[in-house]
Amino acid sequence: MKTGNEVELHFYESEYFDLLKNYHLPEEQARFTALPADALEVTHEKQPIVIMSDGEAVGFFVLHTSSRVKDYTDNPRALLLTAFSVNHSQQGKGYAQKGLERLNAFVRKEFPEYNEIVLSVNKLNNPAQKVYEKVGYQNTGRSRFGKMGEQFIYSFLLK
Repeated sequence: MKTGNEVELHFYESEYFDLLKNYHLPEEQARFTALPADALEVTHEKQPIVIMSDGEAVGFFVLHTSSRVKDYTDNPRALLLTAFSVNHSQQGKGYAQKGLERLNAFVRKEFPEYNEIVLSVNKLNNPAQKVYEKVGYQNTGRSRFGKMGEQFIYSFLLK
């Protein structure tokens, strides 16, 4: 989906595999998320999304419609966002923020029956919390515990 400002969101297809195989995150970031290579499975309930800029895969995340969503919200029209990251070599260029900003229009177009995006972010992952909050995600005040400890649940109501 072309949205300007040199950032586009695309459903993962096998043609993107080579662009993602050199994706790297330092250990202090990798402990909070899954690398694209570990999250590429496409099902009717799980859609990997590639953040592209100038023909390069700069970021990645997964949208879920599965029963996992119920662990985060009671809203039956919510999507769950997981595995969000920006390739280490591309960090500091605004791609996380731009990708999240594009997500509203992307979901409205590709998933029109949904009206909310939920996610969890580790309480120790302050940089991620700041990015989510900057683009309008709200800390719901709820939390859950994952393999890396307490996770704050965030929500974004689609406009």
